[in-house]
Amino acid sequence: MALDDAKRSSRKRKESQDEYSFSKAHQDAGNLEMMSDEEAGGGVDSDDGQLEEFPEIDVASDSEEEEDESDEQSDGESYDDNEEEEESDDSEIPLFPKSKNVISDITGKLKRIYPEIEPDYDSDSSTEDTTNRVGDVPMHWYDDLPHVGYDINGKQVLRPARGDELDKFLATVEDPSSWTSAFDKNAQADKPLTTEELDIIKRLYAGEVPDATYDPYEPTTEWFTSKQEVMPLSGAPEPKRRWIPSKWEKQKVMKIVRAIRQGRIVPSKTKAAQKLEVYSIWSEPSSSHPPPLPAPKPPLPTNSESYNPPEEYLPTEEEQKAWETLDPEDRERDYLPKKYSSLRLVPAYDRFIKDRFNRQLDLYMAPRIQRVKLNIDPNTLIPKLPSPSSLKPFPIYRSLSLNHAKGRARALSISPDGLWVISGNEGGVVSLWEVNIGREVKKWTFEGKIGAVEWCPRTDVSYFAVAINDTIQMFIPPNVSAPVLSLTQSVLAPTTLPPAPSTPSLVKWVTPPSSAWSVDLPILTIHLPASTEVPTQLIWHRRGDYFATVSSGTAYGGGVWIHQVTRRHSQAPFKKIRGVVQLVLFHPLKPHFFVATQQYVRIYNLSEQKLLKTLLPGIKWISSMDVHPSGDHLIVGGYDRKLCWFDLELSEKPYKVLRYHSRAIRSLHFHPSYPLFASSSDDGSIQVFHSRVYNDLMTDPLIVPLKILRGHEVREGLGVLQVKWCSRQPWLVSGGADGNVSVWCS
Repeated sequence: MALDDAKRSSRKRKESQDEYSFSKAHQDAGNLEMMSDEEAGGGVDSDDGQLEEFPEIDVASDSEEEEDESDEQSDGESYDDNEEEEESDDSEIPLFPKSKNVISDITGKLKRIYPEIEPDYDSDSSTEDTTNRVGDVPMHWYDDLPHVGYDINGKQVLRPARGDELDKFLATVEDPSSWTSAFDKNAQADKPLTTEELDIIKRLYAGEVPDATYDPYEPTTEWFTSKQEVMPLSGAPEPKRRWIPSKWEKQKVMKIVRAIRQGRIVPSKTKAAQKLEVYSIWSEPSSSHPPPLPAPKPPLPTNSESYNPPEEYLPTEEEQKAWETLDPEDRERDYLPKKYSSLRLVPAYDRFIKDRFNRQLDLYMAPRIQRVKLNIDPNTLIPKLPSPSSLKPFPIYRSLSLNHAKGRARALSISPDGLWVISGNEGGVVSLWEVNIGREVKKWTFEGKIGAVEWCPRTDVSYFAVAINDTIQMFIPPNVSAPVLSLTQSVLAPTTLPPAPSTPSLVKWVTPPSSAWSVDLPILTIHLPASTEVPTQLIWHRRGDYFATVSSGTAYGGGVWIHQVTRRHSQAPFKKIRGVVQLVLFHPLKPHFFVATQQYVRIYNLSEQKLLKTLLPGIKWISSMDVHPSGDHLIVGGYDRKLCWFDLELSEKPYKVLRYHSRAIRSLHFHPSYPLFASSSDDGSIQVFHSRVYNDLMTDPLIVPLKILRGHEVREGLGVLQVKWCSRQPWLVSGGADGNVSVWCS
């Protein structure tokens, strides 16, 4: 022990001396120059800027304290020998690479640079530094640059040269190992794959495990055995902590106890027992809500559901077959009665689950509250309309009929005095006959299709217009009085023609010489432009001087022309119009012009030449239109069976929309003097309505259905094509697709 103490004291004394010498040398370092051993000896020249090699590190300096103590005595003896060995080893095996001194570009002083270490031995690819150190950034940022990124020193990594597709193809032909490379997007070059990587790719293509060393069928290692061990795993005695109180728990408990004593923790107060509140159940008024309805009870079984029903309840074979053929919802009962001799022969109930499910549906769909029903008489919801018998006269039966053998009777018109009817069919035949007796007076035959016929509304003259192909021909009927005939001829063929208009028109007016005038030939012919198709409508102004024609197709000005008889001039009011024009109408009192396209009705002011209003009937395709004699109401019919009544002073949308025809509406017409209007349809029927319009703006029009007239046959999907009223009688004239023209009287 005394020897050890002496060794320790000598060791401490040595360490203190070393520390003193190190601190003294550190203090004097600011006044000394660093010299080599030869320079310190004073007899050796300078080494010309070259430094000595770094001395070898003593590995034995990291030994433990016990080894130092045991080897203290031997260190002093062998010190000289070790020093000689170290000097010899330094000259043979250099531990560190040699360095060189260069002048720094920044500080201008010498600095020591060591060569870079090449990890050739025992290296891993995960520790290699990639040349391109741009990180995870999109490489398309460098598409327009000559470099693809930067290295660890911040220098640009130039883009490697890559050939075109032909070079790639030649490389695959010449180099058989070209397919074993992959494109590296960071380096922008192809890098060869190692054998291990190729093996992994092959295994992935084959659907195998990528790791070749993995054995999926290796024997199972039972880490936890299923055998029950009798002896315990450990025979160590029970530790004391199992029965000795824990000191830590005691400290925690005492801390809580001190907090309770100091009042920092207040225990919860015990709630006093609440007394039962007694109140009168009759003190509050009863609720106004009715109690919930009880659940519906299942129906009680009947005699037919017994296992031994009477014979009259058992169905026959015919009744059983009829019951099986019916749908389940159409059957009177959900079961068929069956008879068993005893109760123990009754099988299990096959409809038990279905009956339980239906019972659950009954409970689910049962009403929870009882709603008060409104006791409303359905008859009170129907508007009170006057009886049709009190609104007479109106047509109720067909008095006579005229048949057109060739084609459909599509064109129809009645003279202003209501005595003559002019009708035309698609075969080119125009007939003139009397309304009262149905006698045919005259027949004209043309080569072409009759588009429209219309009688001039003037009462002092008598003539009608016929639209054939691209011409409009004026005819004077026979049996006309001499004064009326002379006045009509002077209107249609005056001796002195009016001056030509300043702007020439494409429409030509031609009158034959007076020597060629006859009942069979037209006294005036209007030639429309050559591109114009057959006019489908011809409508007169109420004064009889102007009339308008509408031609189908995309003709000049939308196919609309307005003609003036006295000036023998025609003009197209529209240079360009949106949509295909279907119908036009003149206002009976104002200089307004109604133009109906497929879905809209536009009202124009001819004197001011501007658009006044656009009506929105909501019809897919407008087929017919007529204006009330007062000029304040308009009815529009369509191929989608709708009839819209417009109040022109009220709104742009229809006042009332009626849908009573089963097929498309073909024609509409207001009576000139009676409060009546009629509509015809492809279902072969004619509907007659009472339409009374009041002068009081606060009173709505009265529309009452009066009569449904049936008598025309439906041929090729077409029914009644045209209806017209007699001006002085409540009579109706109709023309149908069956070629018949009928007169309906009151």
